[in-house]
Amino acid sequence: MVVPTRLPLVRRRCHVCASDRFRASGKFRVNANHKVLDAWLLLLCAACGDTVKLTVLDRVNVRSVRAELLDRLHDNDLGLVADLLQDPVLQRRNRVALDWDDAWRLDTAGSDHLDHEVVDVSVRFAARIPVRPVRLIADGFGLARGEVERLVVEGKVVSAVRLGGKLSGDFTFTFKR
Repeated sequence: MVVPTRLPLVRRRCHVCASDRFRASGKFRVNANHKVLDAWLLLLCAACGDTVKLTVLDRVNVRSVRAELLDRLHDNDLGLVADLLQDPVLQRRNRVALDWDDAWRLDTAGSDHLDHEVVDVSVRFAARIPVRPVRLIADGFGLARGEVERLVVEGKVVSAVRLGGKLSGDFTFTFKR
């Protein structure tokens, strides 16, 4: 299973130091103006610490916001931060992308069957983390990525999905020694 170890970094250009990585502060800013509500997720530049805002709610009628969501915003709920960062609509609206490098780990649950001749493996994702399947296979079997790529070409690693790009959904593959 692919499990997140921390929140991903947010890729966006800093207007102060020209860095392109931000980390989520875990805090929200909520502003009410009469009957409309604005909410932002605060991000800190990884290099200089400057603060920027990601728009979560923009001029939304107060009555249309669920009370549960409003409570989570006021409580600076880290689960909500993780959910919102992975929301493709929020990413598109704010023109940002996520950087999952070193933010996940592969949990093999003590697999002792890796020495068999043929191994059928099912990979599950705990969150939508885009990872190269070749890297997962290399980490799981203790091989170099180049070696796994060679095994794919030779037909010893077979899957119904394309193993060359990035995946963020569950998949299966067969490993033949």
